[in-house]
Amino acid sequence: MKYWSLVLAVVAFFGSHCLSAQISVDCGNAVPICSNTPVNGGTQGYGIDDFNGALSSGCLEQTVTGAIESNSAWYRFRTGASGQLGFNIGFDTSEDWDFALYRASDCNNLGDPVRCNFFDNQDQEAFMGVGEDPSGNTNSYLYEDWLQVTAGEDYYLFINNFSNSNSGFSIQFSGQIFETNPHDALDCSIINNLLGPPLAACDSETVILDATTTGAISYSWYNDLGSGYQLISGQTSATLHVTQSAMYRVEIVTSGANIISDVQVAFTTAPITFALNDEVVCSDITNFDLSTKDAEALGTQSSSEYVVSYHSSSADATSGLNALTVDHLVNPGSETIFVRTTSSANPNCFDASTSFQLTVVETPPIDFQTEVFICEASNGVAIGPASSNPHFSYLWDTGETTSSIFVSQAGTYSLTITNNQAGLSCTTDADITLVVSETPRISEVIIDDLQADNRVEILTDVVGEFEYRLDNGEYQPSNVFTNVAPGMHSVSINDLGGCGTVTETITVVGFPKFFTPNGDGSNDEWNIVGMSTLENPVVQVFDRYGKLLKQFTGDSPGWDGTFLGRQLPATDYWFKLTYTDMNGQVVEAKYLSNHFSLRR
Repeated sequence: MKYWSLVLAVVAFFGSHCLSAQISVDCGNAVPICSNTPVNGGTQGYGIDDFNGALSSGCLEQTVTGAIESNSAWYRFRTGASGQLGFNIGFDTSEDWDFALYRASDCNNLGDPVRCNFFDNQDQEAFMGVGEDPSGNTNSYLYEDWLQVTAGEDYYLFINNFSNSNSGFSIQFSGQIFETNPHDALDCSIINNLLGPPLAACDSETVILDATTTGAISYSWYNDLGSGYQLISGQTSATLHVTQSAMYRVEIVTSGANIISDVQVAFTTAPITFALNDEVVCSDITNFDLSTKDAEALGTQSSSEYVVSYHSSSADATSGLNALTVDHLVNPGSETIFVRTTSSANPNCFDASTSFQLTVVETPPIDFQTEVFICEASNGVAIGPASSNPHFSYLWDTGETTSSIFVSQAGTYSLTITNNQAGLSCTTDADITLVVSETPRISEVIIDDLQADNRVEILTDVVGEFEYRLDNGEYQPSNVFTNVAPGMHSVSINDLGGCGTVTETITVVGFPKFFTPNGDGSNDEWNIVGMSTLENPVVQVFDRYGKLLKQFTGDSPGWDGTFLGRQLPATDYWFKLTYTDMNGQVVEAKYLSNHFSLRR
């Protein structure tokens, strides 16, 4: 992600230069800005009310002065290219500034601002503006969206401060048009001056002012360090080599009218990127906060005057492009991080000569099973990493120091793995649970024998992870089967840990839960439905005391509710069903709900 690419600087410089500063409190005299223009940023009161008594303009509202302006500064610029445009207004973190940007060519027709911000600076940020905060803060409330511009558009920038005491500001333009058009992104034709627009430079540079004029007879150069213009002795050529911040003037004597031209030159102290210590971190941190290295890079330099950015290549650091995000994603191995320290006042003053190594030591991964199952008949199993890493050390809570250990008792075993490299110990703790699975067992089969929908539920008293099957169907995780046809079936439980399978045969039948032997021809006999699926079925009916009342086979109409020709009372009765299995053995149906009611 590209956090900043600062090409044009509007430089704030204070002290003795305030007397000759280019400040305009009125829109009509807005200070023109173009390539490399220094402007004395600072406000003290306002002149006329440029908003003509309006209560608001965009996000800005009237202040205690009774006007929108309180301590104001006006600037104007014209775009020389098309594309993305932004700017950063830098100031002291203890101060609160607002701004509004108007697309207009006439102060009498400003209209509504195209970008506006009035949020207070309760978070003590150092920048506000349009685009992206150059410090890398992506959550600042003091920033508005990038502006898309076309060449030839005129803009007015209004900057306001609510306090009569402020330490000034700097303006830094940014955006894609300063990459495609580094020298004419802002049109300098709006400044009509022999010496050209104001100039910003680093203190390690020399600025050459060129006043060459056809027909010139003589040249005289002056500078103003804060107490008025003074003649610079011995400087009589058409050019002047400048190394000091000041206002400069040239007087040219010609055969016609003499020419006087002024220009402001501001030098910014070039930063130094101090040596940074290499960093070694564990890979489990995922991200490394690059801002923790700012203090090292700045050394004794103020963070309010310089911005530190980090890059993956020397070329990017030199150009100020493709800054790494502050929350830098780390990967195992060693990486060179290139550091750029840039003047907040003039981004062309920077030092990108320093780098540091970021080494990421691998935190041992948990790439082995942490839940292991064995069968109760097993002698044991090896747990932990199958193979050891020569850079890792291993310590189990059993005291063993191998990567894996052999265990047979159910429980939880703790393992600490440490990677000791580059003077750093990266540790992983893992708990491995051993579960001993018992051989599955069917403790009960609940059969809900309904004539329309028979339901079978398989129960076990063994703890484990199982799957269930009816007859030769597919295994399923549920132990309940529905729509089971009457007849003989097999039910199975299979242990998912491979500890065996158990199968039993059940009989599903259908029978009425009650019958009414009252001679009305409906429901007069009780019988079992589905007996035809069984071989040699025999049904015996008993009273509650176990006395055999009736025995009949599959071809019988059933029981009519009598014993020895005598009608029996309305109550519950029990039955037993036997049949011949596939091996020719007579068996009794298991898990059968074997009682019903006689009603009269």
